[in-house]
Amino acid sequence: MTEAVSTMPNERAQYLLKVLIRRFIRDGQPVGSRTLSKDAGLELSPATIRNIMSDLEDLGLVTAPHTSAGRVPTAQGYRLFVDSLIRYKQPKGGDLRKLRLQIASKQEDPEALLSAVSQLLAKFTSLAGVVTVPRGHKAILRQIDFLPLSDSRVLAILVINDREVQNRILHTEAPRSADELRRAANFINENYVGMDLSQIREQLIGELEKTRDSMNRAMHDIITVAQSALEGASRPSGEYLLTGEANLMNFAELSDLETLRRLFDAFSRKRLLLDLLDRSINASGVQVFIGQESGYSILDNCSIVTAPYHVDDDHIGVLGVIGPTRMAYDRIVPIVDVTARLLESAMKGAHEPAS
Repeated sequence: MTEAVSTMPNERAQYLLKVLIRRFIRDGQPVGSRTLSKDAGLELSPATIRNIMSDLEDLGLVTAPHTSAGRVPTAQGYRLFVDSLIRYKQPKGGDLRKLRLQIASKQEDPEALLSAVSQLLAKFTSLAGVVTVPRGHKAILRQIDFLPLSDSRVLAILVINDREVQNRILHTEAPRSADELRRAANFINENYVGMDLSQIREQLIGELEKTRDSMNRAMHDIITVAQSALEGASRPSGEYLLTGEANLMNFAELSDLETLRRLFDAFSRKRLLLDLLDRSINASGVQVFIGQESGYSILDNCSIVTAPYHVDDDHIGVLGVIGPTRMAYDRIVPIVDVTARLLESAMKGAHEPAS
């Protein structure tokens, strides 16, 4: 997530920021002071508004793409808008009925159900809809081994949840001997097998602090190798259904051929989207990643709105939409939330034994 605004703008400035963002979401054009003065309905001169815009720019909430061309919101401006200024609009009754009926009609066929939900998200939001296939949300380490490769490279082999094998090539600061790697593997296998990967990573951070303080260099090196292996390890790989990518061509900021090519290339790399969606798997509700918050530069001009859904205590999935940062958050966020709850209900219903 982006850093919180260091100094919150006053109430009047917040109101003008909200008006500016709404206008920019609607039109996609920089908003000038005169337009803002008219839209805001306040007894403020354009000069006063320009001063307020200058203050908002100093706070990193808006920026001027060109001289005298008006302002546009930054990712930090959108974050304040989403967290504090927005009033969400629940789906209209007719839309809600359509969602409920179309999801319920596919309840007996889980594969068709997930495909339908992805399509519905794309249709109702005019963005790209994505749904992951539910999977076990725990990643339990069963075994780890290391093999030395050429130069300073090491092959880490992890067995996760009894079945899945993940291989990772690590680049260490210096070449590691087979004996060092064997000791690192033994250290993890003796102390951490049977634990979730996230728990192991947290505990290794604490171990690093201890060995740094005690100057136990050999143990520090072993833990560093172990931590490197686990930083890239993930939950068991899954699948996702992505629909409506062509909708993104309707937004000017994403529509040039090079941007689209890079976006579609990113979508084709399964691991990128799965890593991003995996961050929402333990969330209690809707998550909104704005611009650089995704951690992937290709998505700097995009926002991703996600929500988890549970099938049972041990199987969980994530659904959401991908679009430009200039999306109608007030409408999109509730649609994602409601769809997750409807899918969750349908999946649970499909798993209930017949009476």
